[in-house]
Amino acid sequence: MPARITREETAHVARLARLDLTDDELDRYAPQLAGVLDHAAQVAAVDTAATPPTAHPFPLRNVLRADVPVPSLDRQVVLAEAPAVEDGRFRVPRIIGEAP
Repeated sequence: MPARITREETAHVARLARLDLTDDELDRYAPQLAGVLDHAAQVAAVDTAATPPTAHPFPLRNVLRADVPVPSLDRQVVLAEAPAVEDGRFRVPRIIGEAP
């Protein structure tokens, strides 16, 4: 069985992560962190020499439609529906300093 992580080591990891843990939290998280490290050690011990590297466990395919140009909306029709137009563009209120 691997050596258990100490409370002081847990506090050091917390400092590195910029976490301010209470004494109760250190007592609670030290065994949890040890469990995570034990699991990582078990995964590292698995022989994967015959397993090819993969980026994804399932084959992927592009689910997007083809990028085909289509006619856009008529500019004058769209601007006619806008609440405010200025110089052939949509007019929007300023974020600061102007009422809507």
